[in-house]
This record gives sequence, C-alpha cells and structure tokens, in this order.
Amino acid sequence: MKKILVLGGGFAGMQAAIELQKKGSFDITLVSDRDYLYLFPISIWIPVHMKEFEDVKVPLAKIQKKYPFRLILDKVTEIHAADKKVVCENHTLTYDYLVIAFGADKMQHKGINHTLSICGKPEVAMEIRNKIDALIQKGSGKIAIGFGGNPKDKSAVRGGPAFEVMFNVHNYLKSKKLRDKFELTFFAPMDEPGARMGKGALAMMDKMFTQYGIRKRFGKKIAEFVSDGVVFEDNSKLDSDFTMFISAGTGPALLKNSDLPLSEAGFIKIDNSGQVQGHPDVFAIGDIAALEGPEWIAKQGHIAELMGRNAAYNIIQIDKGSSKRKGYQEHLNILCVMDTGNGAAFVFRNGTKAFMIPMPVVGHWLKNGWGVYSRMSKIGQFPRLPGL
Repeated sequence: MKKILVLGGGFAGMQAAIELQKKGSFDITLVSDRDYLYLFPISIWIPVHMKEFEDVKVPLAKIQKKYPFRLILDKVTEIHAADKKVVCENHTLTYDYLVIAFGADKMQHKGINHTLSICGKPEVAMEIRNKIDALIQKGSGKIAIGFGGNPKDKSAVRGGPAFEVMFNVHNYLKSKKLRDKFELTFFAPMDEPGARMGKGALAMMDKMFTQYGIRKRFGKKIAEFVSDGVVFEDNSKLDSDFTMFISAGTGPALLKNSDLPLSEAGFIKIDNSGQVQGHPDVFAIGDIAALEGPEWIAKQGHIAELMGRNAAYNIIQIDKGSSKRKGYQEHLNILCVMDTGNGAAFVFRNGTKAFMIPMPVVGHWLKNGWGVYSRMSKIGQFPRLPGL
C-alpha cells in the first residue's frame, strides 16, 4: 500500500487527508503541530465574547474517528524531496506521495512584538480579548487595527479579518455604551486597502468607516510598531493603547534549506494541479503554495480546501496511471461573508464580476451557520455541500 504523508492540519491538509481516506486506498499519515483544526474565519468573535476558544476548535481525534488516517503530533523541521524524507522534531518520515500544507510564516516588521494578530497562533485570539477587556474596564482607549501586504507576493495578504474585528469591536463597544469613549483607527500601507474586492466593495467599506466613526490612516508605509502606537515612514505616529496587525504571509523559513523550488517570496512553486515543479510525487496546497493568477487573487480558506480536494484527486489519478488532472486556477475567486457583529456583507469577485451585498442581521447568522456546518461536515455528521 502506497504511503501518503500530509503535512499540516489546517483547511488544505485536512481536506486532502479526508478526500484521500474517502476515495483512495492508501496508508495516510497526517502531521500537525496542534491536535485540532482551528476555524480561523469565526475566530473573529473570540475578542468580543461571541465565541469561546473551544467553540472554534475541531479536535483532530474526532475527524480521525470518521476518517481513520494516522495522526502524528509533531513539527516539521526539514524536507528532503529527493530522498522522499521529512524530518520532524521527534520523527523522521518517508513517503510515496507528499502533500505540503502547513501554511505560511508572517512578515516580521520592526517592533511586531507590540502587536497581536487574529491570524497568528490560535491562542492569540484570547490575548486580543484580554487587551480589549482591559480597556473596557478602564472605560476608554485608543484601538488601532490594520494589515499589511507582501510586495513580493500580492496574494499573501489577509485583510478581511482585520475589517471584521474592527467592525465587531465597534458594535461591541456600542453594546457596552462605551463607543464614544473610544477612538478606533484602521490603518494600512496601501492607498486603497480592500481594493482587491472591487470598486463597489471599496466604496461601501468607505461608507461604513464614515458611518461607524472609524478613523483611517492609509497609504503610509509602516516604519515600526512601538508600545503606544504605530510609527510611519514620514515620522508621523498613530497613537494606540492596543494595536492589532495582520502581517502578510511569507514562505516558511524551513523551506530555505529544502530542495524544493521557491518563489521570490519563499512559497513553493507549483503547476495548476498543485504539483511541485520537478517533483511529480509532491504537492503543495493552501497558503504555502505560490499561486498564479490575476492581481486581485488572495489566499483564502475555500481555495485551500479546493486545492486539498484537487491534490487527493490528482494523486489518485497518478497512482492509477491516468493523465486526468484538476486545477485551481479556473476556480480562483474572492468569496467571503464579512461580519460586523450585528450583520454582514457578502463579498464576491472573479474574473468577470465583483460585488458586495449588505446583509443586515441575517448575514451574521449566515456566517455563524457556516461555522456550525464546517465543524459538522469535518467530523462527518453533515454531508459536504457542493462548492463549500
């Protein structure tokens, strides 16, 4: 029986392992550095007490019970594709096929330790909550929330959660009757943060900032973060009692010593099928892969899951000697329900259209429903819906 090694227990790796277990006949091992799948899209509610940390976790043991792959809790340190070998802190593993899906590192701005990120390690969501709670206890404060980009790979940006946390914090403070005691500022180095969602969405976002009384600081590159704010290249400063910042992604440092082909930003070079260039038995999927496509593309969870399903299908076809392949590029789009805490907006963009549709009240519950669906479908208690 052929051995398949899946590295990473996030959306991409988990979907690949599930599909391989469902549709193939392989010895599958999944390596993850944590014992749960973290539902990042709904972690935005942890800072405002709409979700508890446990609500956002799906234990891998529950998924494994439905799809009995082998699970190893360990951290990858080296990949040697020519030798078909992966070295972890506590294991050395071999494979016939390898699926690399353990995500990206984050760009390290000067003074980044003075910030917290909702897209960082899962437990940081609780630290963000504690910071906000402390300011609420104090009764006033200045909160700055923003995100950055990677000039070497424009797809590595993750701005949506920053917008969501900001809007949720606004409504949370409003519910506490403290909104007028807080100064909220959204910042980003680009002139039009969110422009990849389309012009209509950009106009609607600007309207929301005005309506919510959220200040903007756009188009200034960040020089450094300090304990009480953000300093920009022109030496101007944004004062803040708490700063949340989502750094852009960059290739994992451990890949630099691998024998895999890397992009300028350090991501693994792949073809449309997810196959790594020069290595027909290796696939890279999700945030760790160097995606190719239009200027507006962004690495999102639903694309990662699609790539996971494709990788499983393509491995099965290769093993059968078939030339059939499935690719990701024809499915590239931006798709999200951007939550505000008391509503949401449906955002969509592909190669021909782009729009944002306001969904007061119902949008919030739609996103909450997605969280329930995602959890239940992963543990096999609800069938996966086509396209989701």
